[in-house]
Amino acid sequence: MSALRDGSLLTGRELRHWARQPATPIFGTLFQIMLLLMFAFLFGGAIDLPGGGDYTSFLLPGMLALTMLFGLEGTMTAIGADTKKGITDRFRSMPISSAGVVLGRAGADLAVSVLNLVVLLIGGLLIGWRVTGGPGGALLAVLLLLWLRFAFLWVGIFLGLTFRSEGASMAVQILVWPLGFLSNAFVSPETMPGWIAAVSNVNPISATATAVRELFGNPTGATGGFFADNALALAVAWPLLLTLVFLPLSARAYRRLRS
Repeated sequence: MSALRDGSLLTGRELRHWARQPATPIFGTLFQIMLLLMFAFLFGGAIDLPGGGDYTSFLLPGMLALTMLFGLEGTMTAIGADTKKGITDRFRSMPISSAGVVLGRAGADLAVSVLNLVVLLIGGLLIGWRVTGGPGGALLAVLLLLWLRFAFLWVGIFLGLTFRSEGASMAVQILVWPLGFLSNAFVSPETMPGWIAAVSNVNPISATATAVRELFGNPTGATGGFFADNALALAVAWPLLLTLVFLPLSARAYRRLRS
């Protein structure tokens, strides 16, 4: 209970910090909207989907899944900044649960992710995207997106506690961008060369994007295959695996933290 109490207090601290300095979440959201508009209007007319369907309806769920990945860098940067400034050390010297510190960061970043999702969903509706599935499926789709974000949170927390150099942010971008584009967020793996399609199919982003498309009633860009047929199960399993690996690693890195 103390960890949850401390975590809720530190979540409030982080949200107040975002409110005082909103540039980072605002520009992050604007960047994602720019990507959505660029692919929908500049490239969308040239992209044909296997199985047919409207490209904008295919794109929006992929962008939502990609947004959950892009949050990894913000989490890592914030954790790294607190560590370098000695804020994390002060927390360690106080009667605060170690789990509460990382839960506070996770809670704040999840709240920001919810805001990003809402903005992108509204943007999608404005450019013609529609939900044709039921409300229950749409709610489950949003929960799957937040489940993926929760898993990437622990990756970001671990990297932020482990790497505190100035080049760490660039290193994370080298991880994030290939992982994001080697997915089905923008195009169907069925249109890719064989080995790239294989990488895209096993990508956690692809699993969540496909499952979310199905739940929203949008075209999946897939005409069959193991990964398309089992997208919902994979969208649950991949974040679970990432969480089981990186949550203990984050706790271990926090306990061993040195200035």
